[in-house]
Amino acid sequence: MATQERVRLTTMASCAGCAAKMGAEALAEALRPLAESFGAAPDLLVGLGAADDAAVYRLNDEQAVVATVDFFPPVVDDPYTFGAIAATNALSDLYAMGATPLLCLNLVAFPEKLDRAILTEIMRGGAQKVREAGAVIAGGHSVIDEEPKYGLAAIGVVHPARVRTKGGARPGDMLLLTKALGTGVITTALKHEAASEAHVAGAVASMTTLNAAAARALASVGDDLHACTDVTGFGLLCHGWEMASQSGVSFRFATSRLPILPRAREYALAGHTPGGTDRNRRSIGDHVTYASDVAQVDRLLMLDPQTSGGLLAAVAAEAVETAVRAFDDAGVAVALIGEVTAGAGIVVER
Repeated sequence: MATQERVRLTTMASCAGCAAKMGAEALAEALRPLAESFGAAPDLLVGLGAADDAAVYRLNDEQAVVATVDFFPPVVDDPYTFGAIAATNALSDLYAMGATPLLCLNLVAFPEKLDRAILTEIMRGGAQKVREAGAVIAGGHSVIDEEPKYGLAAIGVVHPARVRTKGGARPGDMLLLTKALGTGVITTALKHEAASEAHVAGAVASMTTLNAAAARALASVGDDLHACTDVTGFGLLCHGWEMASQSGVSFRFATSRLPILPRAREYALAGHTPGGTDRNRRSIGDHVTYASDVAQVDRLLMLDPQTSGGLLAAVAAEAVETAVRAFDDAGVAVALIGEVTAGAGIVVER
């Protein structure tokens, strides 16, 4: 479509590559005075008490509803691809919690000056990913805005006894990551017109891959999966810190084991880091300790805001071999990037 070819959606986004996500500390500060206003219920298994990927409400002894919402401005220029990325990203929260997606609602902000055919393509991309997940689009809400945004409110179901949360990691666990880092710097380089088509295509392939197969592979270890989250806008370090702090343990990462998207290091060194990187650095503050030989570029990539990133899981050491076989059988890449130890905070080594 000629109209679509003339529009660079990423130039309309205020923060391409970082999903314009509010920093963890800023969000916590805004919510703190409202702690008693949201209420609680005995069947609310996961709510605002401890930050997690989705809310979980028990319906009965066999079923709990898992609900999440996520939307952001374009990180790529192709409307269909943007819609697919945004939908994959929203569904990821359900997979991180161990849920099966059921239905989704579109969330749309769109400028009046843009061709409506672009919006159709965005929602078509989202709908096809939702269909791939085995769920359906059941409605949505739209507003007029100068900056296009798209995402989903996603609903899933899980057995109450099999809810996965960020807390629960234990000393001796091994840390597994299912997608390579670097989508933030590559999509920012795209916005700066400095990224090659091949490298953008690699990032897109990662961002449009559902975490469904990865979640099923993790489920194969049963109770030996102790904690899980998906790595998105807060980057690996801040999401790792959330898991470690809620579990009362320390995470130790090895940069030599990190999977990195092709040329992401070069783009980071060239200065194509999204604004969210610095927010993540300030957010984690003194909770992270780096060994002296950890390169600055690796620190940046561990703070790089990811869009539709992989699952970060703490798995009992004796179950790692079983988990890796399950990932291999599912055709999902997985990296053993660290371990859980007693203590507090994050330690990063070479």
